[in-house]
Amino acid sequence: MNPDLTGKVALVTGGSRGLGRCMVSALAAAGADVIVTSRNAAACRDVAEQVSKESGRRALARACHLGRWDQIGGLVEDVYAEFGRVDVLVNNAGMSPLYESLDAVSEELFDKTVAVNLKGPFRLSTLIGTRMAGGSGGSIVSIASTAAIKPRPAYVPYAAAKAGLVAMSEGLARSFGPRVRANVIMAGPFATDITAGWDWDAFNARVKEFALGRIGRPEEITGAVLYLASDASSYTTGAVIRVDGGEP
Repeated sequence: MNPDLTGKVALVTGGSRGLGRCMVSALAAAGADVIVTSRNAAACRDVAEQVSKESGRRALARACHLGRWDQIGGLVEDVYAEFGRVDVLVNNAGMSPLYESLDAVSEELFDKTVAVNLKGPFRLSTLIGTRMAGGSGGSIVSIASTAAIKPRPAYVPYAAAKAGLVAMSEGLARSFGPRVRANVIMAGPFATDITAGWDWDAFNARVKEFALGRIGRPEEITGAVLYLASDASSYTTGAVIRVDGGEP
């Protein structure tokens, strides 16, 4: 049974590229009207236009820097003014800046990493979750990473922020239940434009240890998103679903 999101409104952060772009298309194909948000206004508009043509659903483009607390309230107000509701929030935006060594991590880099991966999702989720709980309910889906439980030297601040996202989601489930469900997709590596600069010789050796022996395709995350966004997951909240190809 394909999830039916007809009449629902879904907001996806980081929706103009990578995994978020696939999520927007999948949610619209399932019947939802969608809001595409990222820092890049032009990219958001392009995606919204494409998705609207593909699906026939309404698609709103709205730029917002999720790392800036003072921008998030305006995003929420604009979305509710346009649609009157949000039924599905997908906290997908994230970033993992590179650094030479842990002692070289600057306060600016650390703060930026935590702001986009944790602080922004917290603010957006609490504003929208409060409205969901006071209205007809909804689903909050946060995209974490296996880094949250398997931190490596190259991305310690990112891993810490994603671990916080997991804790936050369970807190949201308890705070906004029973009308609002909050769950986490713990994603493994997926082949997107973001992974183009990776050291693939080293990474391919690691991927051979995965149960499925390969990196994920972006569209392979959408099944979990649609499950958690829809009534198919009506008794699932405070959960963490790993979509990682059996990463050891």
